[in-house]
Amino acid sequence: MLLLAVVPPTAAQAAPPKTARDPGVREGVNAGSPIAGLTPAQQSFFSAGLMTFRQLASVTGSVPNTRKGLGPTFNAQSCAQCHSQPAVGGSSPAVNPQIGAAIAQGASNKIPSFISARGPVRVPRFRYAADMLHPDGSVHNLFTITGRKDAPGCKLAQPNFQHATDSGNLIFRIPTPVFGGGLIESIPDSVLLANMNSDAATKRSLGITGHPNLSPNDATITRFGWKAQNKSLEIAAAEADNLEIGVTNELFPNELDSTPGCQFNATPEDSSTFTPDGSVLPSDLVRFAGFMRFLDQPRPAPSTPSTTRGQQVFVQVGCALCHTPSFTTGQSSTPALSNIQANLFSDLLLHHMGPKLADNVSQGIAHGDEFRTAPLWGLGQRLFFLHDGRTADLIEVIENHSSPGDHHNPDSEANAVINTFRKLSEQDKQDLLNFLRSL
Repeated sequence: MLLLAVVPPTAAQAAPPKTARDPGVREGVNAGSPIAGLTPAQQSFFSAGLMTFRQLASVTGSVPNTRKGLGPTFNAQSCAQCHSQPAVGGSSPAVNPQIGAAIAQGASNKIPSFISARGPVRVPRFRYAADMLHPDGSVHNLFTITGRKDAPGCKLAQPNFQHATDSGNLIFRIPTPVFGGGLIESIPDSVLLANMNSDAATKRSLGITGHPNLSPNDATITRFGWKAQNKSLEIAAAEADNLEIGVTNELFPNELDSTPGCQFNATPEDSSTFTPDGSVLPSDLVRFAGFMRFLDQPRPAPSTPSTTRGQQVFVQVGCALCHTPSFTTGQSSTPALSNIQANLFSDLLLHHMGPKLADNVSQGIAHGDEFRTAPLWGLGQRLFFLHDGRTADLIEVIENHSSPGDHHNPDSEANAVINTFRKLSEQDKQDLLNFLRSL
């Protein structure tokens, strides 16, 4: 009798998938470390910033181990509550901390229907004002300090989220990861503009335009936030601390809500401290920015035949025309940030994304349907996607990039690329998804 050995198929010989699917969040943590080459002093400052980034805020700082300034309205109690997946500095965690923040210290907040224990951290905005005619777009914080033990006498109602939900007036934002912030900050404007003007004929043939958001003060390129609305890490940190936690600071020194009986501290609540010898102790804001500036970029998983092929497909389909694989930073006053390859997979430009993703919010010169190309570094370990956290599935993410225009918004600039993606074999689609989850 002739016995034939049964040899298992290799990866190259394996049967192609019947239907490509998102392989899901990859294991391990390849993010959250300081960038290499920091001086001992910078390393210590990074560690101090990390500690402050994690620290909860209370209204007056009377709760042990808290900083003062929470409220009068807020969405979270610390930076790290929102930025913690897969490490501090990331995005929404698996368990939503907003559930606990709503009732901390006896607060009487109700949990809105769009916030869930296993859903993304969300910041609500209203598309229109109460008359449903004039644009709003501003943040309407989830919670108030009413009922908290450290806010006696404050009586402040939550917004009417149910009415906004019923009238289709709600939109959301979820946290953007801050990994590699110092590298993004260190890419020269000239490099971003040269990349914008590259492959012009190809981009034009696919309907891709793209342009930077610009600072109204000096017309330089802004680059942080869902609409690239913030110029620097310090501005981004100051805005978030004030808007999401309610802490007034040296860049945003005024309370967002001036309801009588709900003001407990002199402002700004976070500020630099001057010592008798004339030196200055940095504010929490400066610590936040330092932590983000020295936070390294996420590291991808080791390559496999599938992810190598997926990266080729990524380029061939046209994804890389907006999700630029890498830039090199310029000369920085911090040597550890100088001439570093930043593998962010973003051009940091604004692009029209069509009605499907439009949120009606204008920031800087970004229109209601325009968004910054989201950096993809660290994507393999993210749980929720798109600006509002509407999905956890990469197939749905890709499909949401496609949207025909309407009488309010132009076509999505990604339409031609998504049409090409749809024509791929299931194996090529799977390799592309595997590549994305390797980042």
